[in-house]
Amino acid sequence: MKNLSLKLKEEIYRDTEKVVKKLKVPRNSYINKAVDFYNKVNTRNMTRKKLFEESLLVSRDSMEILQEFEKLS
Repeated sequence: MKNLSLKLKEEIYRDTEKVVKKLKVPRNSYINKAVDFYNKVNTRNMTRKKLFEESLLVSRDSMEILQEFEKLS
């Protein structure tokens, strides 16, 4: 594991403390899970954006090919 010094806004810290006490989980474990979840969400969003952009490129190429075939008909 890596050590990390972290500065949180006071409100976020208080909210986190309330939640970890209610869930009875260590703060470190809670923050690890939160960062892991956030990383997965952002990775998924970046993948979705890239797929959308590449789909647009492919659709343009497909339309050009279709137009070429129509000219041949």
